[in-house]
Amino acid sequence: MFEYIRTHKRIMQGVLLVIIFPSFALFGVDSFMRSRDANTAVATVAGQSISQQEFDQAMRSQLDRLKQAYGPEFDAQMLNTPEARQGILDDLIARKAMSAETVKNKLTVTDQSLQQNILETPGLKKPDNTFDTDRYKSLLAMQGMTPAMYEANLRQDLALQQLLNSVQNSAINSKTVAERIALISEQEREVQALSFKAKDYVADVKITDDILRAYYNKNAAQFEIPELVNAEYVVLSNEALAEQITVADADVLAHYEQNKKNYTTDEQRRASHILLNLKKDASADETKAVKEKAAALLAQVRKSPDQFAKLAKENSQDLGSAERGGDLDYFSRGAMVKAFDDVAFKLKQGEISDLVQSEFGIHIIQLTAVKPAAIKPLEEVKAQLVADIKKQKAAKAYAEASEAFTNMAYEQPDSLKPIAEKLKLKIEQVSNLQRQSMPGAPATMIANNPKFLKAIFSDDSLKKKHNTEAVEIAPNTLVAGRVVEYKPAVKRPFEEVKAVIQGKIEQTESLALAKKAGEAKLQALKAADNANGFAETKTVSRLKKPELSNEAFLAVVKADVQKLPAYVGVEVAGQGYEVYRISKVSQGTPDPVRRLSEAKQVENAVAQQEVFSYVEALKQNAKVTINRAALASKSNSNAAQ
Repeated sequence: MFEYIRTHKRIMQGVLLVIIFPSFALFGVDSFMRSRDANTAVATVAGQSISQQEFDQAMRSQLDRLKQAYGPEFDAQMLNTPEARQGILDDLIARKAMSAETVKNKLTVTDQSLQQNILETPGLKKPDNTFDTDRYKSLLAMQGMTPAMYEANLRQDLALQQLLNSVQNSAINSKTVAERIALISEQEREVQALSFKAKDYVADVKITDDILRAYYNKNAAQFEIPELVNAEYVVLSNEALAEQITVADADVLAHYEQNKKNYTTDEQRRASHILLNLKKDASADETKAVKEKAAALLAQVRKSPDQFAKLAKENSQDLGSAERGGDLDYFSRGAMVKAFDDVAFKLKQGEISDLVQSEFGIHIIQLTAVKPAAIKPLEEVKAQLVADIKKQKAAKAYAEASEAFTNMAYEQPDSLKPIAEKLKLKIEQVSNLQRQSMPGAPATMIANNPKFLKAIFSDDSLKKKHNTEAVEIAPNTLVAGRVVEYKPAVKRPFEEVKAVIQGKIEQTESLALAKKAGEAKLQALKAADNANGFAETKTVSRLKKPELSNEAFLAVVKADVQKLPAYVGVEVAGQGYEVYRISKVSQGTPDPVRRLSEAKQVENAVAQQEVFSYVEALKQNAKVTINRAALASKSNSNAAQ
């Protein structure tokens, strides 16, 4: 089996991407089947367990995907909510239910189909259009996966795709619905506006000092300056410890020698082949015919080796390589099926093999190049070696340092200097901390970490100015802080905010007066049509939105126009009230291209709904049981860090 695969390919396309969480594009069920523990299963689906390990891996994969999308400041705690964990579990349940259905319906992916899919993977081609084996290996190693693991996952993903495609392709699209949508989109309405601006009613608003003071007293929280803290803090992390470590050249050399195999590229061979397919259960006559044809081709290529590429293009049934003259690019030992591999690594460069039979059929192999094993020189990998050694030493030093950090924060509570001096850490400053974290800001910010804020605003910290306890704000990251200055919450004086209050009341009351006047006018117009005072006529459609507010536009296109003229009123936030007179409704100009696009969208929407309903039905029939305690356990929380 040609194990040319890459780890970042998203197999589940189209509707599958809508239904299945994107994080499952890089792994399947098989990679989690090891170390199952029924007692810690988060759920069971159709008799299959979703283990704690599997669930935690799904959490980590989703976290990695979100970090790639939103950057390192993405707050991992967003996944530590009941809703987020339930969503991830629902996706695992859906996948298990679909997997059971593929088994029930005996949906399989042949080795040849899998091979073809792998060889056609985009993104792993060299400039000369050959497969980039080195990049493939690098990507695979980054994901911590083996070829066998990914091949199993890929095979399962393709089987799931077969299942969902069969549902998607069976969806029935309504031409009537698409046509109706097109007519609604194209419909045009001629409208006139009559505006009641809030600013025109400000003079009618009467405000006294008593009203202003009543508002001030009733809404005291609006005029309060919250309590603030200026603080100093020290952070202990692997990164901080790594910066303190100096790596000697001797250590680098020793590490290089001990791990030389990690910097060694195995011998690679490049070959071309001609493949004639032969099924395992082929009849004797079929087998004879294929072998006779293969023997004839072998005689031809041995007679004229320079014609190998031409004959491969014309005769090879390996579609992935045939168009390249049979070229399979470079591969290492073990990358091909055993029968092919054994022969390829015995040939000399330029030599052509005898007929080779594998589970795919009959091969004729020509070895075209040999790339000997090579070791990257020390200088080429030195920088990475130094970083790795620092990381390893820092990780070992962290356990001891964290104990000292924690003890000193507690035992010497009046200053952070002893911690900073002993562990060679820098004391940082932060100003205007508030008790509550800022919505939307990442918890990785020290000024917004809820654990640190809780510690720094504790009574012991505020009243006695003691060090906080050592707080773990991320894996292998401790912080201790100390209040430098505390500013209690204060209410701004009435005279200072009087003008602000007056503006708020004027705005609120003038808007209310404008709305009252507009609604009264609307009722009068509905009783007796009158176009006086309205602005010039404008044409409105869902395809040609004029300069109207969103509120007004939606009100106009949704208005009942069975009887004309029709009137509709709408409150425009912060501005006032508007009345619209709809005098004419007409059919717009059809756009065949747009209509075709809309019909396709309707078709896709119907197909997506069919797939969604199908998956939900599978989940309902799969006898799902959920271990709520395991779902909410701390191991799940730790996964999202």
